[in-house]
Amino acid sequence: MTNLNKALESLYTAVAISDVPSQISLQAALRFNGGGHINHSLFWQNLAPANSTAAKFSSAPKLSEAIKKTWGSEEAFREKFNAALLGIQGSGWGWLVKYEGEGGRLGITTTKDQDPIVGPGEVPIFGVDIWEHAFYLQVRFLFTFSL
Repeated sequence: MTNLNKALESLYTAVAISDVPSQISLQAALRFNGGGHINHSLFWQNLAPANSTAAKFSSAPKLSEAIKKTWGSEEAFREKFNAALLGIQGSGWGWLVKYEGEGGRLGITTTKDQDPIVGPGEVPIFGVDIWEHAFYLQVRFLFTFSL
């Protein structure tokens, strides 16, 4: 949030003095830091303990039905979603999205680095962080264990 606020302050100043080159140069910082804020805000809201009722596929009957309609089963959806996430080169996010202009059709998409969902009509349902820090403890454990 600190870096997003700094970028926003710089943008405000650049707009106030009509400094278009600075406004353009700030776009990457705004996208990265703003996207990080948006993505993680959604991510934290969607977490639930694995053994809780909220974590069960059946706890969201409308979403469950839409997933089955689109992919045939929960297992098929998980396979497609995992394949999309494993296809990310470097860091990024995997998303289940709803396409609003298309009757609420569901889809799987990925974004690079911290880029948020911004496509026309795309509404994120949930996202999975595929950054190195998302796996740090597992990797550290495996590294330590293998020594």
